Parts: sequence; C-alpha cells; structure tokens
Amino acid sequence: MKLYFNKEDASQIAVGAFAMSMPIAFTQEAWQMAESLPLFNLGLLAIISLSFLTIYTYYNLFQGNITHRLLGYIVRIVVAYVITLSVVALVLVALDKFPIITDSYLALKRLVIIAMPASLGAIIVDSLDKE
Repeated sequence: MKLYFNKEDASQIAVGAFAMSMPIAFTQEAWQMAESLPLFNLGLLAIISLSFLTIYTYYNLFQGNITHRLLGYIVRIVVAYVITLSVVALVLVALDKFPIITDSYLALKRLVIIAMPASLGAIIVDSLDKE
C-alpha cells in the first residue's frame, strides 16, 4: 500500500471534493444557511469535517496503523482538507457566491459548510485505489 502523497493523490482529492461540493454549492439553502450560522456552529462543522476525515484516513488508508507513519498521516489529512477548501472556494468563485473581498466572514462560512461533505468525498475518492 502506497502511503506517500503524490500528484495522483492530489488529483483524486480534488476530483472527490469537486464531485461532492457541486450539489451543495448550487443550492440557495447553503448560501442562506451561511448568513445566519453562528461562529460556534461554524467551528463545530469544521471539527466534524476534520474528525471524519481523520477517522476515515486512519481506518481505511492507514488501516489503523500509524505508529511509524504519523507524519504521513497528518500530512495527508492537512493536504486533503486544504485541497478541499481550495476546490470549494474555486467553485464558489465560479458561482459568484464567495464574497471574500466584500464579506470575508460570509465567504468563510460558505466555505466551511460546503467543505464538510466535500472533504469526505475527497478522501473517499483518494482511497479507492489503495490496497
């Protein structure tokens, strides 16, 4: 099982994030939810996203064995989440729903909301070719 991170992994994560972000990014409900979501709930969504990303990576990619691969494990989780956030931001920019300059707090909230399912889709697609 290869556990180093390469361009193929990055592309798989990007495709998975794109596939899972599209249905949500196009919904007005997600855009409006971000307008009223409190900071506590935003943080909770980010923690839930990272928790599921961490658990899935631990059991499915690393098969519960990170003893001598802790750095690779952490890097994969961080890189997967960063790529997911980048893909979601790009999708929202394309839809003109990412007001990072005029309302960065709203843009961040939309980003975190849509990144939640997108991050899981990203890591699942990344794990498909692992044995």
